[in-house]
Amino acid sequence: MGSPWGSDMWNWIRRGAAPPAKRAVVTVTVAEAPAPASRARMKTGPYRLLHDYLRERFADSVVLTFGQIEDLLGDSLPAAALSDPTWWGRTAVDAASPHVSDAWVLANRTAVPNLQARTVIFDRIA
Repeated sequence: MGSPWGSDMWNWIRRGAAPPAKRAVVTVTVAEAPAPASRARMKTGPYRLLHDYLRERFADSVVLTFGQIEDLLGDSLPAAALSDPTWWGRTAVDAASPHVSDAWVLANRTAVPNLQARTVIFDRIA
């Protein structure tokens, strides 16, 4: 009795499928642009730890003492920061001249100091 598929089909099944044709493999590498958060982080330079701390807080207001800020910076605050409230009001970021204010400006926060209490309130900008 013959095959229900016919002789051509039976020969094809016995032979098996032909091996796939060889194909050239081309690998394309695409450089990924840093995410906006990481670009801001790169711009904060030596103030990165303060920036990361402020950016990662869920609270809309974060209160830090001068000592806590100095711990995050790894250095003392300048004398102007301890006596002049306008020092905390800087809002411009200058890549050529990094400033500690870059840490909170790039974390989308403002800084309001209480010099007498030696604290700063960092409020999230809506």
